[in-house]
Amino acid sequence: MTTTVQGIDGLKALAGHDLGVSEWLEITQERVNTFADATGDHQWIHVDPGRAAQGPFGGPIAHGYLTLSLVIPLFAELLKVEGISMGVNYGLEKVRFPHPVRVGSRIRLAATVVSVDDVPGGTQSTFDFTVQIDGVDKPACVARTVYRQYV
Repeated sequence: MTTTVQGIDGLKALAGHDLGVSEWLEITQERVNTFADATGDHQWIHVDPGRAAQGPFGGPIAHGYLTLSLVIPLFAELLKVEGISMGVNYGLEKVRFPHPVRVGSRIRLAATVVSVDDVPGGTQSTFDFTVQIDGVDKPACVARTVYRQYV
């Protein structure tokens, strides 16, 4: 469910709040292959299902950075800030990939607003993200991300 807030003040009111979880998203071989083509990372554990079936993960897995990149559309399901001129991804403070995402798995995003601080022209917001895998206890990705919102 999307949380919609009005402007910087609405965003500041969310500091310390859990935003819940996104819908599930299936990780397909087509998505993995497309990411491999876009990045030039064609390692067999990602793009060769036959060989990957004999490998350490029992099948092809998503690239860690593919998993991380999917935070963007999943996060859009959780938070919408209206009344600002733009929001930008400012960076990452920490990222880990505790568990591989096998092709055919479903992932979703859980997010918490850590802080919202003033910066010239707007705010800097820090979020804790956890990418969960359906049926797996360990997360696929945990990240602390930083965004800026400008008025």
